[in-house]
Amino acid sequence: MRSLTIRKPVDLHVHFRDGAVLDAVVPHTARQFARAIVMPNLVPPVTTAAMAAAYRARIEAAIPEGVDFTPIMTCYLTDATDPADLIAGHRDGIFAAAKLYPAHATTNSAHGVTSIAGLDPVFAAMAEAGMPLLTHGELVHHDVDIFDREARFIDAVLAPLLERHPTLKVVMEHITTSEGAQFARSHGSRVAATITPQHLLYDRNVLFEGGIRPHYYCLPILKRRSHQLALREAATSGAPNYFLGTDTAPHLRHLKENACGCAGVFSAPVAVEAYLKVFAEENALDKFEAFASLNGPAFYGFAPSQTRVTYEERAWTAPASVSVEEHQIVPLFAGERVDWALSRGL
Repeated sequence: MRSLTIRKPVDLHVHFRDGAVLDAVVPHTARQFARAIVMPNLVPPVTTAAMAAAYRARIEAAIPEGVDFTPIMTCYLTDATDPADLIAGHRDGIFAAAKLYPAHATTNSAHGVTSIAGLDPVFAAMAEAGMPLLTHGELVHHDVDIFDREARFIDAVLAPLLERHPTLKVVMEHITTSEGAQFARSHGSRVAATITPQHLLYDRNVLFEGGIRPHYYCLPILKRRSHQLALREAATSGAPNYFLGTDTAPHLRHLKENACGCAGVFSAPVAVEAYLKVFAEENALDKFEAFASLNGPAFYGFAPSQTRVTYEERAWTAPASVSVEEHQIVPLFAGERVDWALSRGL
């Protein structure tokens, strides 16, 4: 039986939602991760430091007793974001980063940015303060094919943005293409990328195996096999530009299995195990600690966890669902065999 002992991983991209859903899902992330970067796309979105502090308190109340876990908060950028308020929140230790959602790009993004160039004063202030910009990197114009959104965003938005702000640090969230992987690595230490477990595990064919499979539907959408392979190569390369960000995104089952189903994969209950499956298949377990535990903290400027955890290659069955009051959330690997399991903390 193979085993791997590493510093406790960090998840650099999570969605907890709020209310009863938050209470149900936070323990799953807290079980596996020392810290997590929390996305701000609530209803209403988290646009001020006061809102972020209150949201952090609600998350902390949902952490199981005795579990050491730290949520790290982000600000939702809008067309009306005030640079002074944003930087004050960063200076006060409330905001670690700010998230750019193009308007209507994904879940709860209706308040997102309609003119990215119009936020240049915000980006300039962030660059000066050393505050990272997190991007949902899709160009969502109606004439852009959904499978081309990431590549078009890089060319039309991200590359010009980096030229206008040469010291701004950027995380390309949940990259899905070979273009995304190449771009992240080509800009030295100022650009990095998170990669989700589902984009490493699957290509777009899984969406249609035996019919429409809504629990694999996420945004950015799964891509061709060639892009999946490029992501697997990037994640397992050991390069510091790539790190773990699950984009775990809980939606109630009846909202996923719907005529207009929600986008998102709830991976939190099996997140680290899912990544380990990929790294084992790629014979790259020696690169996993860098991807899961070291690269992200180095980019954001905080210390990696000093807690060590051991994962063993030991089969178990993932839960078929997670209960939220009278509803259910269907996780990744629901009811299926999982090949790796958390053993113990050292």
